[in-house]
Amino acid sequence: MDYEYAPLRLPSNVDKLTAAAQLAIQAEFSGWELAKVQLFRDGTRKVMLRRRIQATPQPNLSY
Repeated sequence: MDYEYAPLRLPSNVDKLTAAAQLAIQAEFSGWELAKVQLFRDGTRKVMLRRRIQATPQPNLSY
């Protein structure tokens, strides 16, 4: 199966609850799933989302 990936970087001022809500919205409406999360010492998070490549285009991420 082929996937497309979308890297996101969340700043340190975004708490876990807000980050989880943002990612849940992307999963619900755009078909993204969480592939990887890296937490850095400064509090920023690097998030990698993925979804299966489909024949019909889906909406892009909203930043």
